[in-house]
Amino acid sequence: MMTDPNFSTNRPLPADSSQMAPLCAIFRRHLKEQNLKYTPERADILNSILEFDDVFEADSLMQMMRDRGNRASKATVYRTLKLLQEAGIINFALFDSKQSHYQLVYGQAPCDYMVCVETGKFIRISSDEITALRDRICREHGWEPVGHRFQLYGISPEAAQHATEDS
Repeated sequence: MMTDPNFSTNRPLPADSSQMAPLCAIFRRHLKEQNLKYTPERADILNSILEFDDVFEADSLMQMMRDRGNRASKATVYRTLKLLQEAGIINFALFDSKQSHYQLVYGQAPCDYMVCVETGKFIRISSDEITALRDRICREHGWEPVGHRFQLYGISPEAAQHATEDS
């Protein structure tokens, strides 16, 4: 069964970060299928991603790595991010006009976001109703649900208040 790497697969992650070997194994297998090697730079990129609690930007990832003395090139980081997406370990979480956002998805429950179109601020939301709707729509079409991505766009209360004050 082929799944889209942009969706969570709901597989449980090990509770202890020292037990993240399954992610390395998945990544190594994907690289082997592509006739690529699991290099120290790729290992450091994956380990750095695991330190983020939520959504991250490529620039934040590169800065974290530089702060620790790793000098992986920007091209290596972006190529590795693409490979991690293909392996189903991370995905694009949000898009804005300035920066791509990523998040760890392997083993995570689907999470959705509300994004302020004025400020770019985003908050994570969770809704059993969205998951139930996804499941119902899939069943109606004879599909098996494996995950989803849902983003709401609006104007946050802070942005609305700021706009009112400027009027």
